[in-house]
Amino acid sequence: MPAANDLLRSARERTPSRRAPGEYMSRVELAEAVCAWLWETTEVRYELDGHYIAKLERGAVRWPGAAYRSGLRYVLNAASDQELGFLPPPGTPASELELTPPSTLGFDEEVGSAGDESIALLTFAEESNVGELTVEQLHADIERISQLYLRSATKPLFERSRAVRDRAFVLLAGRQSPKQSRDLYAAAGWAITLLAWMSVDLGRPEVAESHARTAWACAEAADHNELRGWIRATQHTAAFWQDEFVRAADHAEDGLRYAKGTSRRFLASALAVDLARSGRLSEARKALIVAQEIPSMPSIPELGGPLLCTPERAEGLWANAQLALGDAHETLVHADRSVARFEARPHALRNSGSERMVRLQQVQAYLTLGELDAAIVALEPIFDTALEYRVRPLIHRMGEIAVMTAPYTGVARARQLRERIREFVYRPDLPGRRLPASQTLIAKES
Repeated sequence: MPAANDLLRSARERTPSRRAPGEYMSRVELAEAVCAWLWETTEVRYELDGHYIAKLERGAVRWPGAAYRSGLRYVLNAASDQELGFLPPPGTPASELELTPPSTLGFDEEVGSAGDESIALLTFAEESNVGELTVEQLHADIERISQLYLRSATKPLFERSRAVRDRAFVLLAGRQSPKQSRDLYAAAGWAITLLAWMSVDLGRPEVAESHARTAWACAEAADHNELRGWIRATQHTAAFWQDEFVRAADHAEDGLRYAKGTSRRFLASALAVDLARSGRLSEARKALIVAQEIPSMPSIPELGGPLLCTPERAEGLWANAQLALGDAHETLVHADRSVARFEARPHALRNSGSERMVRLQQVQAYLTLGELDAAIVALEPIFDTALEYRVRPLIHRMGEIAVMTAPYTGVARARQLRERIREFVYRPDLPGRRLPASQTLIAKES
């Protein structure tokens, strides 16, 4: 790690601010003062900013261009570059001599202008509008949003994801190294992928697809395979909740070309569900076997939240595949195991949204097997879901369960259950009503 340039920082902190009496000059103010002086003396616009001043003070750059050094000497009242801690690279004379050029035969003005232009373009070569910690912070924000998604309301996280996306694109409009550009495109791509995922939960899968297309362009610019994998997973999810299972399967299958982390297990498991839902049962069974053979531990760092396929989440997908295949008993095997694993998770790492969906698979399996009482018990925790977590897929599944109770219209408990589901879906402001314990455990009524 380079040594900090304490001389430059001290010189700045000795220089009075021109804006705030009694304060010293900030990095931003210093950069603006240097740019103003350079414009007055050279009539060339420079784009020096506070990020570059911070880089100079950290010692990341020890020998800035001649124009910047002269401007900093003037504004900070320094007699030499050495007073500001600027050290030339090996082989460069400590004092740069002014060389007298040969005759340009009337071409002097053009040569001078070209030199001025090159000085101005120096900022593109050695300056970045992205500090070393800027991209790191963007990715930290994305990771935080992704992890909070498990236990926080969607709307504020949606706004935060949009802010990260917009910030990344503002920075991309500036100048940075190719590596920094790739990192910024990756940050933008992850933020937009989160926006797409949230759009599905908010009941707008068609909007999610618009987000996903832009996210894919970012992944291409970043050349980021794991991002590509999770974008395909998001596209699968958007198509799935529009009942377009063939298209969902296509997205899942294509995503497997890129996925290396737990997205691979998610996509393989989702593919089994899609194939079963589209009637390709034998292919679905083969896909399910493949998915179950994929290791559960991530081979690369993962963001978490919806962009992480834990063992319990994978089990839930397998339960969903078995449900689509018509095997209620196997559905319960995987769903029970999944719920047990969810319950064993620490609260901070527990994906409650996926857990609710697995519990609904339990309910559907019980109803398929004719076990109304067990279905009522399994559904009970869902009624306690806070309003801000009642996402559209959850409401969709609750509607399916209401339809599945139709054969029990002559049973009082089933009628009460249907009414509770109706209130859950259409009157979410009402507190959840529980069935009396005596009615949840007694035998079927005629």
